[in-house]
Amino acid sequence: MSEKARKRIRLQLMWDRLIAVVEEQAQAILKTAFGSVVREAGDLSTGIYDLQGRMLAQAVTGTPGHVNTMAKAVSHFLERFPVTSMQPGDVFVTNDPWMGTGHLFDFVVVSPAYYRGKATALFASTCHMIDVGGRGFSAEARSIYEEGVRIPHMKLRDGDRLNQIILSILEANSRNPVEVKGDLLSLITSNDTAQVRLDEMMGEFGLDSLEELGESILEQSYDAMKKVIEKLPVGDFYSEMKLDGYERELCFGRRCRFRKNISWSIIPVRHPHRVTASIPPFATRKPTPFLG
Repeated sequence: MSEKARKRIRLQLMWDRLIAVVEEQAQAILKTAFGSVVREAGDLSTGIYDLQGRMLAQAVTGTPGHVNTMAKAVSHFLERFPVTSMQPGDVFVTNDPWMGTGHLFDFVVVSPAYYRGKATALFASTCHMIDVGGRGFSAEARSIYEEGVRIPHMKLRDGDRLNQIILSILEANSRNPVEVKGDLLSLITSNDTAQVRLDEMMGEFGLDSLEELGESILEQSYDAMKKVIEKLPVGDFYSEMKLDGYERELCFGRRCRFRKNISWSIIPVRHPHRVTASIPPFATRKPTPFLG
């Protein structure tokens, strides 16, 4: 077997091991979360990122919506808290819909991972909290300020010191304070668990960093995605989603146009039979940020 083939096998083994690390991270949430939305429905996501905020692996357990939005959310944390300002034990949090995973119920927790005193990666986890105050999980709110409490990018744990002020604010604004606090602590626990498993992995494979593995993962992922896209026919594609429970049925349409130069342009379109240019405003709404 050639040296190149051995290297590829080794990289694949490490990639699989990295997936196992974040899968255990997700299982830690399932086993320690208090809210039934997380424990029973698995409304969560976990992943590991390089120091630039690029996702390297995601857990099998979890929801696609959380995975995709969390992939972008980590970069927002780095804009506020650069890796150079972090230290072992730090944990950061937000539930900002535009900087997180879409609505106030989803809390994102990010922790830096260190190996032998050197920053090597970032772990992120998110889950749907059972209640964050406001009007609750409904379309009754007329603005985000009525939906519940919003936590900007903040440090939830400074080294080994937990920020009790944030926990107190959340508990005071929730109808289910015990469950909310428990879920938030479960996210911290999951990131800590992943840190332990990453240390074991790096020790077993004799790694000092994840740079080479990370670049290999990103390169293979890009090539695989490109091959799939190249198989798609050129043309326009349309899909729609209907929502009920409002004053009238609501229909969202989305058109994707695929060109030969492998570029996508997404054009919002109105359904000719359901939505008109003069559609009146709804009395109720459910704000949903576009996190593209």
